[in-house]
Amino acid sequence: MSQSLNNDADILIVGGGLSGTMLAVQLLRLPGKRRVLVIEPRAELGRGEAYSAVELGHTLNGNAARMSVDPDNADDLTQWLTQYIAEGGWPESDQQPVPISELFPPRGIFGLYAQQRLQEARAVGALNGSTVEHVRAEAVDLRTDAETVHLTLNDGRRLQGAFAVLATGMFPAARTPQTESSGLNAAALDPWDVATMRQLDPRSTVLIIGSGLTMVDAVVSLEQAGHRGPIEVFSRHGLLPHVRRQPPAWVDFLAEDYSIRSPRQLMRELRRHCRDAIAQGIDWQAPLDTVRAHIGRLWHQASDVQRRQFVRHVRPWWESHHHRSPPLSAELVARLYKEGRLSIHAASFKGLEPSTGHEVSIRLRRRGDVQSCVVTGAALINSSGIEYDWRRVARPLPRQLLARGLVQPGPLALGIAAEVDGAVLNADGEAASRLFAMGPPLRGMWWESTAVTDVASQAKALAERLVLGETR
Repeated sequence: MSQSLNNDADILIVGGGLSGTMLAVQLLRLPGKRRVLVIEPRAELGRGEAYSAVELGHTLNGNAARMSVDPDNADDLTQWLTQYIAEGGWPESDQQPVPISELFPPRGIFGLYAQQRLQEARAVGALNGSTVEHVRAEAVDLRTDAETVHLTLNDGRRLQGAFAVLATGMFPAARTPQTESSGLNAAALDPWDVATMRQLDPRSTVLIIGSGLTMVDAVVSLEQAGHRGPIEVFSRHGLLPHVRRQPPAWVDFLAEDYSIRSPRQLMRELRRHCRDAIAQGIDWQAPLDTVRAHIGRLWHQASDVQRRQFVRHVRPWWESHHHRSPPLSAELVARLYKEGRLSIHAASFKGLEPSTGHEVSIRLRRRGDVQSCVVTGAALINSSGIEYDWRRVARPLPRQLLARGLVQPGPLALGIAAEVDGAVLNADGEAASRLFAMGPPLRGMWWESTAVTDVASQAKALAERLVLGETR
């Protein structure tokens, strides 16, 4: 966008990944004339970190029926994908002999879907004179006054709007500068960089820190790069994501019993239902999947002590059971494990060690051991997931917002604190009237605030809140 840009807007959206794009879509669909600027350094809106992947093997970890960006139509992605495949898109989909609603699309194709929904919303908005414009830059500072939000970009431009929304998305640990860096990222390969992985000796040993979904992506990347050597995976608990299946419906026991409030009560009742399901020959994932709709309520009403107990004692198992792996990726991991090429170790990463030649060495402490040890491989991949603590994110805007006291860390330092309607809380606990947040930055408020359905619902509610604010 040129320097002659009109810098005034009704709404400034900081971040043009899925969160920012879905908010723009909802704003375009609402009556009224407004100008929206989306500040995003990438060349395209709608992709962000999650959906910029180009490899077909990097798929969604939810099937099409679970990933609609339209909160009013759960079949929206299925309908779009049906037409996309019929028109010749994604010919490889026939490798999965299941209904389209049960397909796990590549993330790059999902990005196309989000972009098309934005394009359609732009046509709707044009009828009212509403526009959404992409400002290709990074927001580096923000301040507010009684009437306006002022935003500074990395190229020196300044924008202003009546409202601003922090839709910054996720900060993958592998790609995010840290305020207290161990040097891990500088020594590690990007989990999604297949081209660089092709330069490795295909028989060499690769070390991976972290055993969640990012690790699964890294293993897929190595396979597509032609790597055939050993893969050593290290994580604190040594837990792998379970494979996502399509279980039958199960009674929504949380909707029937609102006396279940604490993490302990939830886990006890969930285990009972899973045992009942198994006894009936039903997949244990069926009861677990009913919990998803209630997580926000349960987390929000829990005390700080209960939240801390959950994060400390339950989180690793919750993550491995709830954030499950797409079937094809899980099959690859299982095959490599069975062949002995992939090993999983419960161990804590303690830092990098000096190494010679083209190798990399890391210090670990295996679970149960007192002494640490050193492990060496030809390459290292950081698959430790997402960095939610904004105090550790060495990006200009998070640092400035915290330094100015415009935001404060969320519960348990997960994202930032906000009111139920997304209005951020400043360092004194006061709700902003012109600064809002949505999506991953609100992880501490709702625990699950990253899934497509979470983002879509938040986008709709926040758009209505912002439009209401325009009339005040």
